[in-house]
Amino acid sequence: MSPEPTTPPTSAAAPAAAAPPTSEAAPATTATTEQPRKRKKPGCPPRRGKKLRNLLRQNRERLRQAGPMPLKQAIAELKKLKRAKFDETVELHINLGIDPTQSDQMVRGAVSLPHGIGKAVRVAVFCQGDNIEKAKAAGADVAGGADLVERVQKENFLDFDVAIATQDMMAQVSRLGKVLGPRGLMPTPKAGTVVPANADLAAVVREFKAGKLEFRSDKTGQIHVGIGKLSFDDQKLAENIQAFLDHLRSVKPAGVKGQFIRGVVLAATMSPGIRLAV
Repeated sequence: MSPEPTTPPTSAAAPAAAAPPTSEAAPATTATTEQPRKRKKPGCPPRRGKKLRNLLRQNRERLRQAGPMPLKQAIAELKKLKRAKFDETVELHINLGIDPTQSDQMVRGAVSLPHGIGKAVRVAVFCQGDNIEKAKAAGADVAGGADLVERVQKENFLDFDVAIATQDMMAQVSRLGKVLGPRGLMPTPKAGTVVPANADLAAVVREFKAGKLEFRSDKTGQIHVGIGKLSFDDQKLAENIQAFLDHLRSVKPAGVKGQFIRGVVLAATMSPGIRLAV
């Protein structure tokens, strides 16, 4: 008796493999084919509109053709260019005829402007003894001796715009050179922020609180300072600018030959520059 023929077993996985792809897999396929969005680089402003680009180009061309202007005319022209919603800072950019590689030709100092700079100045005073109370009474935001030096050194306390030190504190303050120096906060006699023993500390503090302006030339031989606010009257801005330029001429280094002030540009935070006829 012959054995019954056996049929080969059917594979259960075959129909599943031959089945068409389900609709659930479709979104995954399309998701992988989408191109990733290009992210904007940090610090890059959005593209300006066509009307704004044309307006800025026309303003720059008009100012270029006008050439250097007298001070009062330049201030009036600067106010016409205002387009920002906030109170812009009025700036001076001055090109000096100095050699910045020569240490004796560096320009640095401080000047009290007739109408201030329109900004609240935070003053820190390094002093000791009775001078701490005198400094605070004169309007200093923070005053102290070794405790303030340690606070700056260990806690990186830098919540101030101007640092003033009495002569007897400079031995301790000098340790903060690496912290205060790069930020332009290191007290120096040239800037008037080191107060001698026989000087009036309270008067110095009041001057800086009222808007005494510090300045220094950079590595390219130029000076950049904020001279006031665009909301100032034309006369106040003119007096501030003239006072600063007069003081700058008075501190011309002895080693500088030829023309000291080669060019002055007046500008606001969001405006093109206007060349001054000085």
